[in-house]
Amino acid sequence: MFKIVSVERMRAIEAAADAAGYTYASLMEHAGRAAADRALHLLAEIATPKVTVLVGSGNNGGDGLVAGLLIAQGNPEALVRFYLLGPRPDDDPFLPVAREAELFIASATDDGDKRVLRNMIASADLVLDALFGIGVRLPLRDEAARVLRAVNQAINERRRALPEAIRLNPAQTGQIARPPRLYVLAIDCPSGLDCDTGAIDKNAIPADETITFIAAKPGLVTFPGAAAVGALRLANAGVPLDFKALRGETTWLVDSASVRERLPERGPDTHKGSFGRVLIVGGAVQYTGAVGLAALAAYRSGAGLVTAGVPRPVAASLAAHLLEATWLGLPHDAGVISKEATPIVMAELAQFSALLIGCGMGSEKTTADFLSALLQSQSDGRGVVKRALGFGNSPAADAAAAAPPPALPPLVLDADALNLLAGMPSWWEQLPAGTILTPHPGEMARLAKLETAAVQANRLALAREKAAAWGVILVLKGAHTLIATPAGEVAVLPFKTDALATAGTGDVLAGLIAGLLAQGLKPFEAAVVGGYVQGLAGTLAAAGQSSRSVIAGDVVQHIGAALNAIEAYDEDDSTLIFG
Repeated sequence: MFKIVSVERMRAIEAAADAAGYTYASLMEHAGRAAADRALHLLAEIATPKVTVLVGSGNNGGDGLVAGLLIAQGNPEALVRFYLLGPRPDDDPFLPVAREAELFIASATDDGDKRVLRNMIASADLVLDALFGIGVRLPLRDEAARVLRAVNQAINERRRALPEAIRLNPAQTGQIARPPRLYVLAIDCPSGLDCDTGAIDKNAIPADETITFIAAKPGLVTFPGAAAVGALRLANAGVPLDFKALRGETTWLVDSASVRERLPERGPDTHKGSFGRVLIVGGAVQYTGAVGLAALAAYRSGAGLVTAGVPRPVAASLAAHLLEATWLGLPHDAGVISKEATPIVMAELAQFSALLIGCGMGSEKTTADFLSALLQSQSDGRGVVKRALGFGNSPAADAAAAAPPPALPPLVLDADALNLLAGMPSWWEQLPAGTILTPHPGEMARLAKLETAAVQANRLALAREKAAAWGVILVLKGAHTLIATPAGEVAVLPFKTDALATAGTGDVLAGLIAGLLAQGLKPFEAAVVGGYVQGLAGTLAAAGQSSRSVIAGDVVQHIGAALNAIEAYDEDDSTLIFG
């Protein structure tokens, strides 16, 4: 797996690699080779591609020089041009090779009005951005800022350009299409992005794709800068993924290979009892669909049986649309779960291997009392004795009321359960070990008593801090969802798609995690696998339509395709693609 490390740690790891025999020159050559291979793949369908390589004065510029030379070598029909931000070191071994090969080389120092640069960008099919890499200091000033402004001006002019006929109706034939779109491939980091913080300069060059090396950097997955990264590709640059200097790093990017090795095992000699039973408690008359989405996702994860514990009116309205589920009708107060449901739920817990609470549950006081009583029974050893008179008392429920309460099965708290928790004093002390919380930024703000903006400004550190303080597995949702453990480990999901920014996708995620818990995955593994599957399903759903039109049901429908893609994934040993 690829780790995520700070710029300072990255430099220390490179120094350790150099001392171990993976020399700086070797690292540069491997990085340039990885970038060139990707570029050649991108240009494969263009007969005579034009490539402009933006070359900085440091090691990142060296990576760009190597990449450009290898592109020219790999495709003799390619026109490769280099634009130097400033002088290269005297001992640079690559610039003389480019001169000997008679490749075009221009320099910012000789291009006062940046007309040459703008022409080199506007005429290119591919721009390799190798200006600054991870070493940028913001804000950019002087020549660096002028060069980036000129690059962006030329990119924007090229992308706005239309042929003589403007296509007004894409479905209408006989019209001239837009010209081919210029593609920007950033090497290590888009120029103008702070790779530690995610801060970004106003003149930064947004990339369609970024290829980075050995480990990812926090700024590549932190907004606002992450928006300029495009698709994120990682290459090991010749350094093994288990290199000693990387082993102690506790933040990492989730990929298909790491998910595949965590998927629950399945065999032909099995039955529904082999794959666990999920109880989903939630629902209210005004939110009938949430439990249905969660239940479908739990089934799609591979769970053997899913039971929906919902207010009786919700069961009646939802049952016709959810044929696979079984039902536990719960006492309600005007269509929301009432506190009288506690002993009924507790009487059923022993038969389930995972419990999800909160989807569409509402935040009425009687529902808060239900959740509080359920959790309190675990923290103080006292069961809930009172039952509602005349509400279908069963021997099992009566026995549960009199006996010590059963332990909760592995627990996921989502949506309204989180909002109700936020109103309980010292709520984290009432949660069983291994509980999974799945807040979006607003819910996280309520739990942590912060403003939402403060959550978004400090996602990684906050997720790590609060997972430890609360003793939970914390799934902080959003672009690049974070999954943090009490021990300080943080897994980062690669997905940043607006396809998931729609009602119900959180219910899908919670259902997936609960279904994986029921199949025997440990809480952290279930959260990692469930989060990745949901993100990939959303990405696949958007691939067949506009991301604007994706709904939660589409994500559920693509869970199977996501699992297929994960199980069939065949990564090479040096490069992985994220997002």
